[in-house]
Amino acid sequence: MSVLLKLTEVAVYVGDTCLLEPISLELKQAQPLTILGQTGSGKSLLAQAIMGLLPETLTLQGKIEVFGKVLSLKERQALWGRELVMLPQEPWHALDPLMKGVDQVAEVYQYVQGQSPHDALSLAEQDLQQVGLADSAQKRPGQLSGGMAQRLAISAATAGGAHVILADEPTKGLDVSRRDGIVRLLQSRSTLGSLLTITHDVAIARQLGGKLMVMKKGRLIEEGEADQILDFPQDPYTQELIAAEPKSWPHVALSAVDKAAETVLMTENLAIERGGRSLFTGLSFSIKKGEVVGVVGDSGCGKSSLGDALLNLLPVSAGKVIRFDDTAKPHQWLKLYQDPPSAFTPSVSLGTLLRDLTRLHNIAQARIAPLMARLNLPEEILQRSCLAVSGGELQRFAILRALLLDPVFLFADEPTSRLDPITAKDVTNLLVELARETGCAVLLVSHDPDLVSKTCDQVITL
Repeated sequence: MSVLLKLTEVAVYVGDTCLLEPISLELKQAQPLTILGQTGSGKSLLAQAIMGLLPETLTLQGKIEVFGKVLSLKERQALWGRELVMLPQEPWHALDPLMKGVDQVAEVYQYVQGQSPHDALSLAEQDLQQVGLADSAQKRPGQLSGGMAQRLAISAATAGGAHVILADEPTKGLDVSRRDGIVRLLQSRSTLGSLLTITHDVAIARQLGGKLMVMKKGRLIEEGEADQILDFPQDPYTQELIAAEPKSWPHVALSAVDKAAETVLMTENLAIERGGRSLFTGLSFSIKKGEVVGVVGDSGCGKSSLGDALLNLLPVSAGKVIRFDDTAKPHQWLKLYQDPPSAFTPSVSLGTLLRDLTRLHNIAQARIAPLMARLNLPEEILQRSCLAVSGGELQRFAILRALLLDPVFLFADEPTSRLDPITAKDVTNLLVELARETGCAVLLVSHDPDLVSKTCDQVITL
């Protein structure tokens, strides 16, 4: 079994500070390697080091061998597309928003493999047919769902025939069925080479098998066969990661909701359409103060559309939404976004955003510090922009901003799908606790049926 990629004591520094402690690994042909760890563990930093994508402010030490040769930064970069390829976390960052999907794949065949324009287009159409995108070949990335965009990005990235594929969180934010499909696609595209996957999802590590390395805060803490580590973890951190899977969570105490609590919102025979297609019909339910209602279903079934309709952000095609709290102000009906950076401007600090909020709504500054302590947010993040904090910190900051407005209803749209399991568990438990304490009604949308069933008072399946 040949070694395609070998790292010897590779470390990353910023000045004299070590961000990634020396790590050695081998990626062998037909033997997948998965690196597991929560946000900030150094997984993506390692992938950037391998590809030659580290910022100039960082220093790389150690030896990187590709196909048995020690290669310099420029030599590794010369292999991009042809022999070495990396899939970024967000497919939107890898795709041209103005170019049709089929043309993006064809471009790789034409300019990397040297195919004629006609043959390149034919091969691209075959690839999209194989990944279930034949009917969407003429669409631009903005017209695709997250799962479809990820399949397009994988098709474009692998069209050059690379033998070493690095996949950085390739299933982040996808529902279970789409996640499994992406894993199968990556496995099929790496049969002639090998696959190095970076993930915080324990289920993905189980599915891929092969070798597993567990990282924490820039340090390797456990490695070996994937099934052995996941079934019999030795390090307490690995045990904590596995225990943070939603299927391992305890059930919420449903009696915690006051049966005499006032109803905040009710729907009667609700129906919603998008783009001329019916998403669902005849949906009736109610939400009480302090109650958490879960919504689960595959991508495209209408989960987010339901939440938007309840906030009057989307018209309904039939039925009605009834609000019972006439005293609530418009800004007390809130949405917590799936992708935290989409809810913040990066042009100013988080502290500036908070000051603007408190001035606009006449909120006492004294309320901020206790809430930050409760949300485990360090005061120094107020000096940073939304791009300079972790996903978990930014999502907790989004919760802080929402709580300051004393919401009566909070639509949490996949609030943990971008987070590692430990942070996701903390954020979900926090949402449930705060709903109980403040009397805020919460609609929690998730692609994970285990998360919803373990934490919600009632579950709506679309």
